[in-house]
Amino acid sequence: MEQVDPRTRILDAAEELFYGRGVQAVGMDAVRAASGLTMRRVYQHFPSKEDLVEAYLLRRDARWRASLAVHVSRAGGTPREQVLAVFDWLGGWFAEPGFRGCAFVNSFGELGATTPAVAAAARHHKAEFASYLAGLVEAVGAPPATAAQLALLAEGAITVAAVHGDPGAAAEAREAARVLLDAATRGRKR
Repeated sequence: MEQVDPRTRILDAAEELFYGRGVQAVGMDAVRAASGLTMRRVYQHFPSKEDLVEAYLLRRDARWRASLAVHVSRAGGTPREQVLAVFDWLGGWFAEPGFRGCAFVNSFGELGATTPAVAAAARHHKAEFASYLAGLVEAVGAPPATAAQLALLAEGAITVAAVHGDPGAAAEAREAARVLLDAATRGRKR
């Protein structure tokens, strides 16, 4: 059996608890219990809950964006098909058991006004996602503003899927993205 390092065990426990229940609803003792480590060991790695929340968000950001990029890359096809693959990936995410929306929006809503590190992590995640979409849009040959419009479609779909428990929001956003791309690239070849 592979031994998981303590930091990873703590982050795994924190991610499951923070995403599933909310950051404010989960105390450090719950993280300690879920990780199977002592409180002393938890605080050796994360001197405060704020440090743990920031690390959880930064790790989640890297994993979320990497998973998206791998999916889009494997989808292949034309640049246009790759943009639409973003919404296919969202649909798969929305259908996962335990989907609770965007961890960054959730955390920002709970702590963003009082915890600068949480606000910064949420802004970083959203900026990186927008930048990723901008790269895809550039390859399509659509105007740069199209990336911001696609980001709004994706963010709206995430919110609708979370609030209504409806993974179909991704398919609706995908169709809107298709219409947007058609309008943005009318008369252009790519």
